[in-house]
Amino acid sequence: MLKFSSCALGVALSFALMPAVYAKGEPVTLPRSVTAGPCIEGICEYRLPNGLRVLLFPDASKPTVTVNLVYGVGSMQENYGETGMAHLLEHLLFKGTPKHPDIPGEMQKRGVNKNATTSLDRTNYFASFPANDDTLDWLLAMEADRMLNSRVAKADLDSEMTVVRNEMEAGDNSPAGVLMKRMRSVAYDWHNYANLPIGARSDVENVPIGNLQAFYRTWYQPDNALLIVAGRIDADTTLSRIAAHFGPLKKPARTLPAFHTAEPTQDGEREVTVRRSGDLSLVAATYHVPALAQADSAALAVLGNVLGHTPSGRLHKALVETKLAAGTGAGSMSMRDPGLFNVIAVLPREGDAARAEAELLRQAEAIVARPVTADEVDAGKQRIGNDQENLFNNVNAVAMALSEYQAAGDWRLLFVQRDAIAKVTAADVNRVAAAYLKPSNRTLGRFVPTDAPDRAEIPAAPAIASVVDGYTGRAAVEAGEAFEATPQNIAARTQTFTLGDGLKVSLLPRRTRGQTVTVNAHFEFGSEQAISGRDTAAQWVGSMLLRGAAGQSYEQLVARFDALKTEASIGGSLQGAQIRLSGKRETLAEALALAAQVLRQPDFPQAQFEQLRLQAITGIEAQRKEPGMLASMAMATYFDPWPAGHPLHADSLDESLAKLNALKLGDLRAWHRDFYGTANGRISVVGDFDPEAVKAQLQALFAGWKSPAPYAPIATRYQPRAAHRESFSTPDKPNAVLLARQNLSLNVTDADAPALSIAVDILGGDPLKSRLADRIRQREGLSYGVSAGLRADDSRSGRDDNGSLTVQAIAAPENMGKVERALREELARLVADGVTEQELRDAVAARMVQREQSRASDGAVAGLLQELLDYDRSMAFVIERDAAYRSLTVDRVNAAIRTHLKPESLSVFVAGDFK
Repeated sequence: MLKFSSCALGVALSFALMPAVYAKGEPVTLPRSVTAGPCIEGICEYRLPNGLRVLLFPDASKPTVTVNLVYGVGSMQENYGETGMAHLLEHLLFKGTPKHPDIPGEMQKRGVNKNATTSLDRTNYFASFPANDDTLDWLLAMEADRMLNSRVAKADLDSEMTVVRNEMEAGDNSPAGVLMKRMRSVAYDWHNYANLPIGARSDVENVPIGNLQAFYRTWYQPDNALLIVAGRIDADTTLSRIAAHFGPLKKPARTLPAFHTAEPTQDGEREVTVRRSGDLSLVAATYHVPALAQADSAALAVLGNVLGHTPSGRLHKALVETKLAAGTGAGSMSMRDPGLFNVIAVLPREGDAARAEAELLRQAEAIVARPVTADEVDAGKQRIGNDQENLFNNVNAVAMALSEYQAAGDWRLLFVQRDAIAKVTAADVNRVAAAYLKPSNRTLGRFVPTDAPDRAEIPAAPAIASVVDGYTGRAAVEAGEAFEATPQNIAARTQTFTLGDGLKVSLLPRRTRGQTVTVNAHFEFGSEQAISGRDTAAQWVGSMLLRGAAGQSYEQLVARFDALKTEASIGGSLQGAQIRLSGKRETLAEALALAAQVLRQPDFPQAQFEQLRLQAITGIEAQRKEPGMLASMAMATYFDPWPAGHPLHADSLDESLAKLNALKLGDLRAWHRDFYGTANGRISVVGDFDPEAVKAQLQALFAGWKSPAPYAPIATRYQPRAAHRESFSTPDKPNAVLLARQNLSLNVTDADAPALSIAVDILGGDPLKSRLADRIRQREGLSYGVSAGLRADDSRSGRDDNGSLTVQAIAAPENMGKVERALREELARLVADGVTEQELRDAVAARMVQREQSRASDGAVAGLLQELLDYDRSMAFVIERDAAYRSLTVDRVNAAIRTHLKPESLSVFVAGDFK
């Protein structure tokens, strides 16, 4: 627990209690000098004398807390020669302070899930963890400390600069990312929105440390920050802690810099062409649109959904269904200042780019000729409304979403925009389409002089106060019960039984926020002999299920699930079929019935089959020159123990293409007829539902449909492989990829499994704090991402033991040799020296918190219950595994390392633009 200095303690004690104020009918006692601001739907604002704004969003229904500290600074505030500086500073704030020298390590010890992001108008640092008073107190003290006292040192900049540069290189591997970055830079003449937060390479490589320090001192101050704390918190106690830790920070004497540059009205079409290595073809257009606070932004959000939705959107129908494109998208990027509206199409390798471009522009710019209908607008608003409702059901997600609206001017815009979208009409959508989606306002890349320009005037944003002052919001979403998701409580609440001959079910009913419920179902069928030679059809049946069933089209099925406020995933695999539903108590019965209908009565429409095949072929072709794919395919091929024709054989890209081209729709129908059934499987339901009603419905829908092909699992066995190395050249790809693997004989139930799992976590389990991360990222600055993972096999009976150790890393091609050498040395050091007592304690503590944290999500609990059913286990297995982690000793872990890890057997596969 953090101890205050005498000065800090004196200031903290000066915050004597003041009379209570009220939010949601609950009294909140204000520390002295803390003032209360507006409260919207359970979210209340407070302000400290130093200017810090605080939002508290208490919710006891989930045992987690999210802390999100948002600074009003991003790439927009950078000056010439300093692009990327806000993002660089974000990285450096993890390098520590004199009082907190190892922030990632301290967070890892406490099991804190952490990260930070930099955007155009803001930078935020967020952390999520199981509700714990000591952890919250430590985190608030740390954030208050690094707000003013971060090192921001030259030595740290030297190593982190290359990490950030590698992040830039990773982004530049993406054709779509590069294209959109170029379009943005052409669309803006003067406004800093032209520059993405990653910055220019030369600026990132050469920025003086003095500039970074000055930038830090200017913007990282309490009067430029919003602190959001949400989840299972006591508002009184949390506000007092915030006052104690942040109150001593002085309000700076400086005035924040003001920016007055306004982007002029665009006066003609623009075009940019990017020529880089790759097989993916894209065409896109972007248009200037008003700021988020301006009234037209709500109609533009609906327009983006009407154009870009799959499968109902106009772009999908006009380009994908006609085979001009493999995929499409559209959306508005509204921010503090006027932003952009984008439309994009992904083309097949041999696609007609000219026809696709013409159709894309026609759909965007000719809405006047074919106006958007009221039905299209209502469907778009329904989809957006469902997403918003799902957001408000998750307090932690709301805490994160508030960052973006604060960046746009004020956190209350989240609610203002929601209400505005609900009021949008077809007339509004058609008006904004005509006003902004016009040729003179478009950036496709070509500038053409025009005698009579038709320009789009972008209205100025109103004063934020005129939009948000006096806003009261809607009633807060009904909270659920405070359920502690311990293994013991889960076991006590869960009802487990078998329906029919082989359908095992676990039901965990509880009251949830928003009356949400999650369903996981997995049905099994087929044997190795039965499915051999038919594996492609097996995979594709699953992909086609939702594309049309029981006389309903893909679009109608998606619309029906939307109307039921249910996120539905229905698919299949080699030996099974799956249903995953995330919905509402009131619509669960209808959603289950619809999902069962989709599973039993697929229509397999020819047009959808051809669409999917085109998308799959385009995706495969696009990966031919990607470093990650080349390294991954090489590793899969080398470690593949299965002969050609076996269902588990690792196909090459060409083999996959040949199978796709040979596949017939009749193959899918025959597979469904010969294999599908639901009488054998596992179903878990977690959330707000009537268990008796659900049990009866599951019996009626699934227990009686037996597969013609009984299920028999395919046994997987450890296969030793000698060390091997392969390297692939990928010209014009600035980011290289390394994959490494060693096969292990390991099953989940083996005595060594817990020890070896912790050992691999110490080696590379955390991208910021592990042996590999400490050396390759933190000290040597070679890679943005390096990690290691362990796979332990599992089986219902016998001992499948096809385990493996894997390592993955990215780096600039010229640095990949150093990365490979470092990871080999760190693996050898782990085997030779073992782990330390402190490393073991920290890793076990983090693992236990991670396991606790995972149980805070109903979806994760549903997955856990289904996994236990899969392997005929109970929650006792989880309790025993927790105990096994806690009882680990250094000697036990080091013995497991020496038994299983063999550095001399490690195979390495690298791909990049090696000179």
